[in-house]
Amino acid sequence: MKIGIIVAMDKELRQLQQLFCDGNIRVEKCGIGKVNAALGAQRMINEFHPDVIISSGCAGGNGDDINIQDVIVGSEVTYHDVYCGKAIDDTTVYGQVQGLPVRYTPDPMLLEKALAISQQSSAISVHPGLIVTGDWFVDSKEKMRSIVEIFPEAKAVDMESCAIAQTCYINKVPFISFRVISDIPLRDTDASQYHDFWNTIADNSFQITKTFVESL
Repeated sequence: MKIGIIVAMDKELRQLQQLFCDGNIRVEKCGIGKVNAALGAQRMINEFHPDVIISSGCAGGNGDDINIQDVIVGSEVTYHDVYCGKAIDDTTVYGQVQGLPVRYTPDPMLLEKALAISQQSSAISVHPGLIVTGDWFVDSKEKMRSIVEIFPEAKAVDMESCAIAQTCYINKVPFISFRVISDIPLRDTDASQYHDFWNTIADNSFQITKTFVESL
């Protein structure tokens, strides 16, 4: 099986490249944001022809049960900054690109394996849930409140997962997202938790992705 893993930043790339040396597993950096994510996913599909694509990296967390270093497995992903309006199609909802799914869901087999890992893991808490994506680094409580007002069930907020999911959906490539929680914006000030994450506790934060790949 050929597995493609896409991350946004050099920091994440270095973490994951240390974990994989198999020629059937390719880890690539796409860059930050939705356009970079979609371009990176399409390049991965065109050049590597993976059987599965994994979006991996860090994200802001949401919820009383979510803590830094927890891992969110995207049981659903959508956009928090997309609205196509109702002028043409009054069935399109907030977060949905008109004509495409309201929310993208991973391949059921991939999600089942991810949930099995969550039951086995004792060192790291793994939560299935909604990941919302948008072109905004959430560094204030006010911005996070505006997102969770629309998506109160969201467990993580990132800048790439849904764009990768949309690209995979169009290309019919199975997809799943793993996001390590680097900060909790509603408990943070000026993204200090995010900076502390990379400075002090990011080491080994992507082991769940490695465990998942080994289960395939």
